[in-house]
This record gives sequence, structure tokens and C-alpha cells, in this order.
Amino acid sequence: MKIYTRTGDAGETGLFDGTRVLKSDPRVATYGEVDELNGWLGLARSMLVHQAELAEMLIQIQRDLFAVGARLADPSHRIASRVSKAEIGPSDIVRLEGWIDMLESMLPPLRRFLLAGGGNAGATLHLARTVCRRAERAIVALRAADESAVDAAILVYVNRLSDLLFVMARVANLRDDMPEIEW
Repeated sequence: MKIYTRTGDAGETGLFDGTRVLKSDPRVATYGEVDELNGWLGLARSMLVHQAELAEMLIQIQRDLFAVGARLADPSHRIASRVSKAEIGPSDIVRLEGWIDMLESMLPPLRRFLLAGGGNAGATLHLARTVCRRAERAIVALRAADESAVDAAILVYVNRLSDLLFVMARVANLRDDMPEIEW
């Protein structure tokens, strides 16, 4: 199988239900934001060679984001009934919340806002958090245009994920002995 199909040469792409849409379609732009987030998480994971626990969390999150992208690319909601790994639901949100609680217990309490930065891993996780927030805004816009376009659980998942990425950045910086700079 070749990587190129030539089917997108005129600026269109296919959704899971076979619908052809412009690559600038809000749905395509939204799952593109999720794809970009996944790329940033891959970069962050490459910097966590000595922090296996955080790296393993990121692997699961990257898998989850493939599921989010699949759901966003499925306007007819056909994939959900066929592919269990494309599900995002309450148990995934609970998992993120558990990780947030566990990681936060390792950190000093926040007293002020923090400037993004620190070591390479921490700074990259902070950047990933901002990309996550952008993806969340795109998901909100897509859902506002058509409530049935996005499952509510996806919106909650992405919202919780940005919180987790913030906490992960703080933990990565703590473990790398990088001070947090308050605003």
C-alpha cells in the first residue's frame, strides 16, 4: 500500500462515513488540532526517557487522542459501534482525574500563576497544554454548530487532559530540578 492516494490533491478529504469535505472543513480542522496535540505529546514523551511513569501515561493519552480523532472524523457515528478502541467515556475521564490527583500529591501547592517553561520535557508539556486548549476550543465550536457532532464525553476528556498536562509539566520540572517561575 502506498502512502499517497492522490484523493486529496484537490483539497478534499474523506470522513469515515465516506463523505467528501474540504480539508478546511471545521470537523477536519478540529481533528487536525487533536492530531497536532498528539504530535506534541510524542515530542514530550521523547524527552521523558528517565521518567517512565509519565511516558507511559502519554502513550495511553496518545492512544486516547487517536480515538478522539476517529470520533471527530465520524459524523454518522458509525465507527463507535464497530471499534471499541475508538470509545472515549467516563472511565477514561476518571483515569485522567486519578492521574491528576496522584501527580498533584507530589507537588507543592500552587500559590500563583506559573510561567510556562522549565526543562525540555516540562516546557514541551506546557506547550502541549496550550495546544490541548486550542483543540478544546475547536471542539466547543464544532459542538456549538451541531450538538450531535461531538459526544459530551470528548469535550470533558479534552478539558481534563489540559489540566493533566499542566500537572505533568510541573512534575517533570520538579523531577528535573527545574524551578517554577511564578507570575
